[in-house]
Amino acid sequence: MGETMMCRYGARFALRLATAVSAFACSATAFAASLPQVQLSDGNTVPACATPGRLTAFLEQRNGALPEKFSTIAADYMRLGEQLHIRWDIAFFQMLLETGNLKFTGDVSADQNNFAGLGATGRKEHGESFPDVATGVQAHLEHLLLYAGAPVDNPVAERTRKVREWGVLDSWQKSVKGPMTYTLLAKKWAPTSRNYSRDIANVADAFYSGACHGADPKPEMMALVHPETAAPSKTAAADDGQARNSVSGAELAKRAVAEARSSGSFVRSSLGASSLTAEEAAATAQPVTAEASDKPAFKIINGQQAAETPAETAAAQAALEQAANEQRTKPAAKQKVLTAALGAGTKNAVQPAKCRVWTASYGGAHAMIIKASTDDTVNYTVLDVNEQTAKREAEAYIAAYAKGGQTVGEFPNQTQALDKAFELCPEG
Repeated sequence: MGETMMCRYGARFALRLATAVSAFACSATAFAASLPQVQLSDGNTVPACATPGRLTAFLEQRNGALPEKFSTIAADYMRLGEQLHIRWDIAFFQMLLETGNLKFTGDVSADQNNFAGLGATGRKEHGESFPDVATGVQAHLEHLLLYAGAPVDNPVAERTRKVREWGVLDSWQKSVKGPMTYTLLAKKWAPTSRNYSRDIANVADAFYSGACHGADPKPEMMALVHPETAAPSKTAAADDGQARNSVSGAELAKRAVAEARSSGSFVRSSLGASSLTAEEAAATAQPVTAEASDKPAFKIINGQQAAETPAETAAAQAALEQAANEQRTKPAAKQKVLTAALGAGTKNAVQPAKCRVWTASYGGAHAMIIKASTDDTVNYTVLDVNEQTAKREAEAYIAAYAKGGQTVGEFPNQTQALDKAFELCPEG
């Protein structure tokens, strides 16, 4: 951990590293000579393929007897790494090197939750212990930041506090020109090893040239990294979220009808009962999903009725107005006429349940709408998914957060999904 070096593993072979989502290869010599900067920046980000699910699968391949307590450690590295603004992927690979893929064959044992040999200075000195995995991960990342010259307030590791107080890194840090990289850090972290940075590169290459290219086998682990987005959070549409919070569902319905009439189409904004008055639409309209083009921008999985033509909506409007007038004098007798005109297929007009629009994300650019009902509320969740694993991610979300739910729409982006969600639930 800088003052000592534990047993490490690594083959000597040509390697390639993903430095961006679309490009994964460079020579072993070049990478070992220039591991990335320790701290994140606009030009130094973690490749998108480095997800907790892929990293966990990679770890399980290297350690077939991985203890259960370490099953979510990759999510801890990502969550805390993002909070501390550090290249946590390289720290994760360093951890695998230091611990022998969490087999702990050196002086430090698994129950210490010490993933960087902090305080383990050799000669059977076991080093520090931490109460849980996440705290041990935090200690590792904070020690790296200390080496990078970043301020670390109230570090969890005693070793980190002592190194800071002793000032043993000050003169070395002043001699470094430019940003601190893992290559430069490795020379001070393990000064007696010529191959430390290359050993880290070997581990990184094994991931970025292999598991990085496959589908995420455990996308549900992203919920451990970003619980505030994986758990539903009430939202409004991206384009006019604040406006939606300040107007009623009836007003939104009225606007949708006006927009559709002005454009001569009821495709994009139709709520399925476009010719109702705003008051009636908010109370009784049923959503209809249809597209006029040959290649719709989204796919409705549980298809509904086709959109009404202008002539049909005009006829429906006339029927509804007549039914409404008659209802004022004979409300009980005419109730069936009103629901039949709407095509609801019910025997009685039942006040619809409340509905809400939510968002959640697995980090992808694709989007799906998930519908789930509680006792008195219908919830529409716009879930950001990765296109190649969309079905799996939707199923994982439903199992965790939307019991009994179903996917009702698939979209190329979140904006279109939100548009449709607010058509289905104007009051969202």
